[in-house]
This record gives sequence, structure tokens and C-alpha cells, in this order.
Amino acid sequence: MADPTRTAKDALSVVPANEASWEDLQAVLATRGDTFRCQCQRYKMRPGEAWASFPVEERADRLRAQTRCGQPKSDTTSGLVAYLDGEPVGWCAVEPRAAYPRLRSKCRVPWDGRSEDKADASVWAVTCFVTRAGFRRRGVSRALARAAVDFARERGARALEGYPMLTEPGKEITWGELHVGSRSIFAAAGFAEVSRPTQRRVVMRIDL
Repeated sequence: MADPTRTAKDALSVVPANEASWEDLQAVLATRGDTFRCQCQRYKMRPGEAWASFPVEERADRLRAQTRCGQPKSDTTSGLVAYLDGEPVGWCAVEPRAAYPRLRSKCRVPWDGRSEDKADASVWAVTCFVTRAGFRRRGVSRALARAAVDFARERGARALEGYPMLTEPGKEITWGELHVGSRSIFAAAGFAEVSRPTQRRVVMRIDL
């Protein structure tokens, strides 16, 4: 019999993506919709590369190579996978900030109002959260944000950043906006706001 005192928080666990199976990660990303089409490649696009230039199958191949899913002995991976009672329920992309070509070349959010070395590999970034349909509002993103801090610290990062959207009570927000996370998710993990490059976008950072 299940323990009635056990909470979703107690049952959540997070592992580096290389310790998860590819099938588990794909279960989180689903088989259709924005998360499936993107395969977490938005910020990994190379300079001069058009989104329409490679199909979803190639995006998935790139993600599989980046995560090294199913290779627990690998010393590199590109994110974390969350489980709830053994069921894969969440994904978080976290790597050195310099590993995101589009973040460096096409996105002004991390840089506006700050003097930052774009090539500094000691500063890491959290760029995406995905919670599997049916498991939302159960603390998955918050658990992933906390785990990302430990993950980056253990791998020598001196700081970790996120670029969340500000949410407004009663206002609908699309996945295309909220995939970067909300300010409250980062704040709960110990991040502090360091800049606000747009009206609704903030840069959150934690020094490690």
C-alpha cells in the first residue's frame, strides 16, 4: 500500500541526462507540439543556420548526441531528467553558457546592460524547462532548477544564469515564452535578479 504521507516532492529525483535513457527523455518531450519539434535546439543553432534547414529528426539526433543518453560513464551531457516515482516527467537544459551559439550571437537578453565575456565557459546557463503533460504543478521545474545549481557547481562552474519570463496573475503565457522558466522558479533555487533587459525578461544568477 502506498504511504499516504509521501508527497510528490519526496518522490521526485533528478539525474544527469546521460544517466537516463533516450526513450525516457523522448517521453518527456512527447511526440508532437513545440517541445517535440524543438528537441531543445533553439539555442544550439549555429551562426547562419536557419531553423527550417534541418528537420525534427536531425534535431533529435543532435540532442541525443549532446545528452549522451544511456551513457552513464560519459563525463559530459547537456541537461537533467526528472523522475516522479520512476516515471520520466521533466527536462532541464544546463551547460556552459558558451555552449549555446544562438545565445551568444542572436540573443541580447544575457548581455544588455552588463559587461560579460561571451566566451567565458565558467559561467553556465539554464535555457529550457519541460514538464511532461499530466505532471505539471507538482514541483518538477523547481526540483530541476535546484538540481541544476548542484550539477553546475560539481562541474566547476563559478556562476549559473537563467533568463526567465515575468508572469502576470491572470494573464495567459505560452510555452514559447515559459520554456525558459519563471522568475519564481529561479528565486526558489537561490538565484537573484541581476538585470532586466526587457519589460518582461530578467536575468537571474547565482554565484557558486
